[in-house]
Amino acid sequence: MKPNVIIYLLFSLFVLLISWESENAVAVASLHQEVSQEEAIRLRILANSDAIRDQALKRDIRDRVNEAITEMVFDIQDLDEAKTTIEDNLVMIEEIVEQELANMGLNQSYEVSFSEVQFPTKLYGNIVYPAGLYDAVLITLGEGNGENWWCVLFPPLCFLDMANGEATETGKVSAEEPVEVDESEEEVEVAFFVVELFSSIMDRIFSSEKA
Repeated sequence: MKPNVIIYLLFSLFVLLISWESENAVAVASLHQEVSQEEAIRLRILANSDAIRDQALKRDIRDRVNEAITEMVFDIQDLDEAKTTIEDNLVMIEEIVEQELANMGLNQSYEVSFSEVQFPTKLYGNIVYPAGLYDAVLITLGEGNGENWWCVLFPPLCFLDMANGEATETGKVSAEEPVEVDESEEEVEVAFFVVELFSSIMDRIFSSEKA
């Protein structure tokens, strides 16, 4: 077979592979529904430290606060109504924190607020919550230097997070937290592999001609 024909066939194969990868990326993206920052209310709890006792306190507060807020907003469909309801019950959330601190026998400072809080990207099934500022209940325990927890209070998805594992700071993944794969990075890696494969084949063809 003439070298020009081989080059043409390889080039055609290369184009087909790139086209397939592109269409696959579009298909994957179409399966994911992105939620804007204006469509959710979230919860973030900053533990005092990574000490076992501080992390246990964080989880106890997480469970009770999530249960209380889920009950508050269970029958609410409107986001603004949910915000108002949660803001009106911040004192109750503070009481929960105080009770859990007392149960642990800890004399630790804390702060409960409802404001815009920064969150990383999070995937729940096919629903993507992109990184950004969200209206959220922020609970800071002590120094707030420990591994922290975040989830979605409205619509309520915290129980799903609890089933999947512990949420952590970006770059600080616990053993419990499943690592989320960046599909765009996978696509880039595949594309580079195809390019390298094509270049390797071309080099072999031309090197054999020179020999």
